[in-house]
Amino acid sequence: MQPLGGAGEAALVPYAHNPDLIAEPRTAAEVVAAVRHAAERDLPIGVHATGHGLSVPLDGGVLIDTVHLDGLWIDPETRIARVEAGVRAGTLLEAAAEHGLAPLSGSSPSVSVIGYLLGSGLGLLARHYGYAADRVRALKLVTADGELRRLVPGDALFGAVLGTVGAFGVVTAVELELLPVAEIYGGQLVFDAELTGPVLDAWRAWAATAPETVTSSAGLLTYPDLEQLPPFLRGRSVVSLRIAFEGSAAEGERLVAPLRAAGATITDDLRTMPYAQSGSIHREPPEPHGYAATNAALRGFDADAQHALLAVTGPDTVVDIRQLGGALREPGRSGAAIDFREAEFLVRVITAADGPGPVPALDAVRTALAPLTLGHQLGFLYGAADAAGEAQTRAGFSPGTYDRLAALKAEYDPAARFRATRVIVPER
Repeated sequence: MQPLGGAGEAALVPYAHNPDLIAEPRTAAEVVAAVRHAAERDLPIGVHATGHGLSVPLDGGVLIDTVHLDGLWIDPETRIARVEAGVRAGTLLEAAAEHGLAPLSGSSPSVSVIGYLLGSGLGLLARHYGYAADRVRALKLVTADGELRRLVPGDALFGAVLGTVGAFGVVTAVELELLPVAEIYGGQLVFDAELTGPVLDAWRAWAATAPETVTSSAGLLTYPDLEQLPPFLRGRSVVSLRIAFEGSAAEGERLVAPLRAAGATITDDLRTMPYAQSGSIHREPPEPHGYAATNAALRGFDADAQHALLAVTGPDTVVDIRQLGGALREPGRSGAAIDFREAEFLVRVITAADGPGPVPALDAVRTALAPLTLGHQLGFLYGAADAAGEAQTRAGFSPGTYDRLAALKAEYDPAARFRATRVIVPER
């Protein structure tokens, strides 16, 4: 571990971790040492993975950076991968593809595998196979007392870890199930923002009868005016439809015909691709970005909800509307803390934030979607740390689930040492 120099300068950054010490462990034993150091001195602990999105800032204490925990092993016979905390999704994608296998990965290859799983793991083939967190078969967790525990489904703490974004300790490694998926049909249809209404109308109608073998989403964004972008996209507002389908190109072409009929496209790159290239579907930037975000799990997404959402979003926000349903409705074997599985859509909105205070654009989205909102997912909440209290966390779970999590927090982290995240208050 090393002291963090220039604490006064760091404090000038309006939204940054400001720890007393930074630990960069290379083994699980070094994670244990860092946590014990904090426990012996009654210090809070934060965990940093790949830096996507704004977390709850850590003021003092120990920040554990997991980037050097980069071990990855795959058993092609059992289709199990063992992944350490610093491994990125793209690395696992490529390694699994060598064996004709695939993880239930998400839209971005640059995020950490474990960070993605701790937030539920809502992936590209989610409607067909469910949440990636439900495919975890074991995990290694360093709890607040500095103990390294191996947990498996059936252990009370195992399910609590998955879906609560780091509230119970430092996950140093997971064992997860891979699937025999070698290629998919997918990509993006991109339209000018002038067609937003007709495109979303067509997608909503299409999604109502789409098979569970297809997972799709709609996105609204304004591209920055940057030289590295194609000239026809610089500074342009667009609406896009993102498709991932486990089927043949011929089946895929028939499936998406109603979407193509919605209007003239700017780009259309739907194609059969190796699953290892599936990260190209959403085209998310590989560099970590500090942004704030909210989300709402909806019982439906009708014309009124669409109108309400469009009325409160604009060029300063990125909107992502994901169709749920299918296998996502099924209770997972892992016992992961993922509620509202009956939701039919998840709406995410991302925007810039200068500090931990309220973000008006996100407040407006939550209000607009309130009539259809069941709750939200903690893994898609970023920034607005002043709101990261018990009420916000409770809204991510059913009352029974939250009470169970609070009881486990009291047992394994009674001092709430892991609080640089969405907070679970220990049961008193």
